[in-house]
Amino acid sequence: MKKTFSLLFATLISCALAVSARAQLVVEITDGNQDPTPIAVAPFDWSGTGVLPEDVSEIVAADLRRSGLFAPVPREDMLSFPKTPEEVSFRDWRVLGTEYVVTGRIQPQSGGYLLSFDLVNIFGQSKMFTKQVTGGPQQLRDIAHRAADEIYEAITGIRGAFGTQMIYVQETSRGGEPSYALMLSDIDGARARQIRRFSTPVMSPSWSPNGQEVAYVSFETGRPAIFRENIRTGARQQLTNFKGLNSSPTWSPDGTRLAMVLSKDGNPEIYVLDLRSGQFTRMTRHFSIDTEPNWMPDGKSLVFTSDRGGKPQIYQLTLATGQVDRLTFDGDYNARPRVSPDGKTLVMVHRSSGIFTIATMDIVSGRMRVLTETRLDESPSIAPNGAMLMYATKRGSKGILAAVSLDAGVKYSLPSQQGNVREPAWSPYFD
Repeated sequence: MKKTFSLLFATLISCALAVSARAQLVVEITDGNQDPTPIAVAPFDWSGTGVLPEDVSEIVAADLRRSGLFAPVPREDMLSFPKTPEEVSFRDWRVLGTEYVVTGRIQPQSGGYLLSFDLVNIFGQSKMFTKQVTGGPQQLRDIAHRAADEIYEAITGIRGAFGTQMIYVQETSRGGEPSYALMLSDIDGARARQIRRFSTPVMSPSWSPNGQEVAYVSFETGRPAIFRENIRTGARQQLTNFKGLNSSPTWSPDGTRLAMVLSKDGNPEIYVLDLRSGQFTRMTRHFSIDTEPNWMPDGKSLVFTSDRGGKPQIYQLTLATGQVDRLTFDGDYNARPRVSPDGKTLVMVHRSSGIFTIATMDIVSGRMRVLTETRLDESPSIAPNGAMLMYATKRGSKGILAAVSLDAGVKYSLPSQQGNVREPAWSPYFD
């Protein structure tokens, strides 16, 4: 049984490496809420000279549309383009069935831009708020995402995550040889840039809680090794150099420790590295394969994948006592556990009838829910507000990224225009 799990694990790893991509990702919404809220984001007024390099109001509308909870009114269907709440005609917008209207004004300021924007409730015939967002000369998209976050939270009561980012893995061919890279982009796939390129495989990127660093596995030394790297400065440190497996790094909620998998003692086990002292502590002791650790939000326990019950299932390890409890029982394969920010929901790769999908489980009740309908879904990563998750999947033979809401009501994909992409890691909030 251990051999079977080892082969399956190796197969999944091989699949994760056999991808190629270079271009920016493109959002394709495939399924939204059955009753999205109609909202209009009127073109924002620009008081400066020339033409802005970004259509800020359209970025705001695209963010809201991608959430699946809103149906922005197409610009060509708008009866007017109000610049202020005072210019909003409640009657005209009611005719269109619009529930909210966003107006905005962009003006230049020293070193960048100032956006003042308003949210108007049409049926309530009232202004909900007027807010301001500032940004530097290259931050128009950041300004737009922050505005969308404010609008989303005001209407839904859930903090927005449009201003977050993601890291993912791409592979390209250079001179007939594979070339691997860690890529960083906005969560909508825009402004993709390379963090670091490798001539050997790279995998398992994991964000630090402050959003400044990433841990990952690289084969550049001739065997898998775990590195940490500052995303902004490029400074990096090799953390492991043991024989055998060095894999699955994941940061503790306070950023002081890394959980990982090492086989330096002969068997894949869960270890915790104290980043301040450099001390490794072995957390599991079992003849089975223990892998893919992830932290519970309180930092007091880990969830991980193990075949100690005969087949890959998810277990929880309490760090203070060493007690291990099995969490999943539904299905013959559950792996790659991730926990929602509130600690209530477990997200995993789930196999049923030979098909790998993304599923959630209520940790208290044990109720399982399959979220996706595609095949070979893997590498789930949850948004910091717990509303959505990103994962890797296949479209035909092509690897793409996709997203789904935790209630399965909203789905969209992010295929690359020129290749395949894999292993997304959704960033934390940056404040």
